[in-house]
Amino acid sequence: MESHRWLPLEANPEVTNQFLKQLGIHPSWQFVDVYGMEPELLSMVPRPVCAILLLFPVTEKYETFRTEEEAKIKAQGQEVKPSVYFMKQTISNACGTIGLIHAIANNRDKINFETDSSLKKFLDDSMPMSPEERAKYLETYEAIRVTHESSAHEGQTEAPSIDEKVDLHFIALVNIDGSLYELDGRKPFPINHGQSSDDTFLEDAVEVCKKFMERDPDELRFNAIALAAA
Repeated sequence: MESHRWLPLEANPEVTNQFLKQLGIHPSWQFVDVYGMEPELLSMVPRPVCAILLLFPVTEKYETFRTEEEAKIKAQGQEVKPSVYFMKQTISNACGTIGLIHAIANNRDKINFETDSSLKKFLDDSMPMSPEERAKYLETYEAIRVTHESSAHEGQTEAPSIDEKVDLHFIALVNIDGSLYELDGRKPFPINHGQSSDDTFLEDAVEVCKKFMERDPDELRFNAIALAAA
C-alpha cells in the first residue's frame, strides 16, 4: 500500500496560483475557474489556455471504464510523443500537485520560472528519469511536499484529515505538439485524445471533460480550472 500520504488540494484557482507562486513560477500564467462547458461560459476564460486540471469523482463506473480503456490501449497501441513529460503517482492525495507538475512540465516553453524555482529544479533533475523514478523523486523532494501541505490548508473548505479516504481525483489535460493528452499518475501511461492546437485546445479539452461527466450522469462533483495567460 502507498506509504506516503498527503492532504488533498482544492480545485480552487486561489490555492493553485499561490502554490505555483511558492514553487517559483512567474505569474504570467494563472489558473482561472471554468464555470461551465457551454460556449458562452467558455468565452469568459482568458486565452490562450495551455492546460486544464479536471477534478472528478472516482466511482465504480469510472474504475470500470479505466480498466477497459487500459486494456484497449495495450491491445491497440497509441502514439505518445517522446516530448511528453509524464510521472506516476505513488503518494496518496498528491494528484493535485502531480496535475500541476504535468501542466507546467509540458508547457515549459511558455512558463517563466523565478531563478531559484524549486519546481524548475525538480523538472531539470527529473527530465531524464522514467515516470516511476519521477514519482519516487517526488516522495523525497521536501520543497514541493512542504508547499503542497501549506496549500492544502489554504482552501475554503476545511482540509480533511490526512487519513480520510478521498474519492476525488485530479488529472491534467495538455496540448503537446498538436495532440491532446490526458496525464493521470494513476494510469500506466498518458492517454492520447487526438488532435488539438493552441487555438482549439480549450474546446478540445472540454470535450474530454464532458466524456468524464457523461460516464457518471448522477455525479455533480466535477470541477475544471484552466491555466491561462494572465
